[in-house]
Amino acid sequence: MNYRHAYHAGNHADCLKHALLVWLLRSLARKPAAATVLDTHAGIGAYDLTGPEALATGEWHDGIARLWAANPPALAEYLSLAPPGPTYPGSPDLIRACLRPHDRLICCELHATDAAALRRHCRADPRVAVHHRDGYEAVRALLPPASRRGLVFIDPPYERADEYETLVAALAVARHRFAAGSLAAWVPIKHMAPVNALRHEIATRFTDALAVSLWRQPPTDPTRLAGSLLLVLNPPYGFESAAAAIVAALVPVLAGPGGGGLVERWAEE
Repeated sequence: MNYRHAYHAGNHADCLKHALLVWLLRSLARKPAAATVLDTHAGIGAYDLTGPEALATGEWHDGIARLWAANPPALAEYLSLAPPGPTYPGSPDLIRACLRPHDRLICCELHATDAAALRRHCRADPRVAVHHRDGYEAVRALLPPASRRGLVFIDPPYERADEYETLVAALAVARHRFAAGSLAAWVPIKHMAPVNALRHEIATRFTDALAVSLWRQPPTDPTRLAGSLLLVLNPPYGFESAAAAIVAALVPVLAGPGGGGLVERWAEE
């Protein structure tokens, strides 16, 4: 468990997945019925950009700091929840900001210290339950939610050798147990071989899947994070066009030479 998100908070990958996450969350609120969000790899909730971890990498300077300076209108809702300041919200805080009083958030975090920190961070919010457990196991144990509406957000560290296989298996379980819900999974892009293999698996095993990607430079170095994508199964109405607008706003600000972004359908409805 060497991965700690505090080193990477607010980087270009966060900007992509969190801007899309906020749109997905807002779409849940369009209907009055209660919704539940399962965040399988939740982290600590919020991150200090002046802390030693963020200072060690400085990744947020090429991510959220650029968006603060550019302030593109298409990202106004996301940036309103991640305003300029020393603290960057992780997925639990972004989700909490979008929840209504009758909605619920279930957070899972395997790292003991981070799980304890998240529990303290959310202790005053009765809408939130924090579990110190493996998020993949929670997909089987905690779905479907009582609300029968909601979102599963899977954002693993990709340190396991079998992470892609585990992710696909978890998506299959979630799709089976929670057919009405939307599923969103973050995927790193270093080089294209693992991404292409994942795309083949998704196309073979699932229907109605969109991949929204952003890369800062050509993905040719397997040791370097060139970009990332958010894979969304059973996306809500309007997501495809909204994602295209979000990517169009991110690329000019975050992408360098050879960079770009794309919204692709990996599996038809």
